Amino acid sequence: MFDPFSDFETEGYLRNKFGEKDPDVIRELEHTMFRAGLDDALAYLSTKAQLTYGDFLAVHKMLFSEVYPWAGKDRYELLPDKAISKADVKFCHPQEIERSIEYGLSLGQDKAVMSERPGEVMGLFAYGHPFLDGNGRTMLLIHTELCYRAGFSIEWEKTAKTDYLNALSQEIEKPRERPLDRYLSQFIGETRSRDSWGGSIGSIEGLDGQSEMNSVDGDYSDEQVSREYLAYKLERERID
Repeated sequence: MFDPFSDFETEGYLRNKFGEKDPDVIRELEHTMFRAGLDDALAYLSTKAQLTYGDFLAVHKMLFSEVYPWAGKDRYELLPDKAISKADVKFCHPQEIERSIEYGLSLGQDKAVMSERPGEVMGLFAYGHPFLDGNGRTMLLIHTELCYRAGFSIEWEKTAKTDYLNALSQEIEKPRERPLDRYLSQFIGETRSRDSWGGSIGSIEGLDGQSEMNSVDGDYSDEQVSREYLAYKLERERID
């Protein structure tokens, strides 16, 4: 059970507003709220000349504030010393979240770079992993907006959830090999009108949040946890 606040028994799963302890029930609520807030979030992004880390937080809050009181707050604000991972993939230190997302946004708002390296941009968002839940859906909306501004779309409905998540995990671990760029290159399409986004995104396989849970590896104040993270980061950033 993913219990980063260490209060599951008294507050429920991830301190949700209902005190619910069944993660499957919360997943259903998340998906319902995501679909309800999707159009508003996309409309919000369309009004922003430049996308910032603050917009990342704002979109998450729009999508999930009816489920989590902490929606729109990142790991650095909530749990600045917790090391979070999923399976064998470690996410960045809370202190580095904003830098990772901002770097992804800077690349993504360069049309030439975004056209060539959409996987790298998504990988930076995923490595940043700002939130305790709802990261994938939030970054998908941001990424879709960036693709639109760069003059293309990704035909997500043609992707396979397992293949995409495998490529994304590889991207986080070894971005130098550009695995996600290779995977997404198969699904590059023409720009789609904003009016079609809601239905297209809502139909993507895997957006119900039903995937492997995050886990807490410990506190960065623990020497072993800190050492393992540093080794992971150095390997991730290695240039062959």
